[in-house]
Amino acid sequence: MGDAQAAVAAAFREEWGQVVATLIRVTGDWDLAEECAQDAFAQALDRWRRDGVPRRPGAWLTTTARHRALDVQRREAVGARKLREAAVLARDEGPYDPEYENEDADSGVQDDRLRLIFTCCHPALPIEARVALTLRTLAGLTTPEIARAFLVPEATMAQRLVRAKRKIRNAGIPYRVPPAHLLPERTTGVLGVVYLLFNEGYAATSGADLVRTNLCAEAIRLARVLARLMPDEPEVIGLLALLLLHDARRATRVDTAGELVTLEDQDRTAWDKAAVDEGAALLESALRRGRPGPYQIQAAIAACHTTAARAEDTDWADIAALYGELARSVPSAVVRLNRAVAVGMSEGPEAGLALVAELEREGELDGYHLLPATRADLLRRMGRPAEAAEAYDRALELVENAAERRFLEKRLAECRSA
Repeated sequence: MGDAQAAVAAAFREEWGQVVATLIRVTGDWDLAEECAQDAFAQALDRWRRDGVPRRPGAWLTTTARHRALDVQRREAVGARKLREAAVLARDEGPYDPEYENEDADSGVQDDRLRLIFTCCHPALPIEARVALTLRTLAGLTTPEIARAFLVPEATMAQRLVRAKRKIRNAGIPYRVPPAHLLPERTTGVLGVVYLLFNEGYAATSGADLVRTNLCAEAIRLARVLARLMPDEPEVIGLLALLLLHDARRATRVDTAGELVTLEDQDRTAWDKAAVDEGAALLESALRRGRPGPYQIQAAIAACHTTAARAEDTDWADIAALYGELARSVPSAVVRLNRAVAVGMSEGPEAGLALVAELEREGELDGYHLLPATRADLLRRMGRPAEAAEAYDRALELVENAAERRFLEKRLAECRSA
């Protein structure tokens, strides 16, 4: 049973997006696609325990889910035309092949998952709904996970998802990558989706593992496809650079026991030099176009970290200045919190703490565990362990990820023993 459970869990992380994207293409029904995908994973737990894990889990899951979806459509007689089209697709395709990609007549792009992103990011949908819907359907994030990523109540996020699916259905939004002349109007939403997809993989909102490698890899893969699709768009190139520069450090972010390792304590010799070099080259190429944007600025911040030979060589003043520039183009409280960290490193913890206090007064980040965690770290560095312990306690009330929780508990113990 344990082996089957582990295999199903791994398949969910790696295959969910592809299964759902394929089912949406075949059935045209978003809710049915998710429902049948969930049913296939539930069946897998029983069947794989009994018969063993198949050689190609993704193919088994997609075939099972597709058969279930077609059965539902037949039983309920929903959309006779769609049923006939789905049956033809199912017959003509033969056994499902995860490497199969159906030609898109308008764009020439052969990727169901990219089609899914562009469909979700139709300009008729609000930007928050575009990103949230893609994270739900492509990455398999739960509604609570997406709500935490957006810092909104779960009920609010659930309503957004329902409204977005209804809008796609009622407006007849096509499931495709649009032709080249329509790409710019969706670029912002698509880049936002890929970025948040990577972030969820790089620092998982919840669960046992800090890093979800499959989501990081999928985000980078999609960013590469976008870069080929829009080679003259500097923000697309900047996003790919950003992801590569971050991903270069992925293997050193946790130790062999799965414990979080801070940036200053990471083994820089173990960073992926090829990814660093490629990311730096892409960033330089993007900046030469003379149209800097938020992803290029964030890539420049990441480059400050990855090009410093030692932690003490990091140019924190430059990083703080870049975060200030980023805050002007992206007025986000999270960006301002990151700037507070950089200011605390470049000008001293007191200066950083003043910026954190301002964010606390505004209240926009209430419920975000990194706000009290940042206050705690600044107070710890100032030699005020009792106050730091109080802030760590507050952060522990809010954190969802197990690896981050253990790290905060360790810091709390250090403060209490000081």
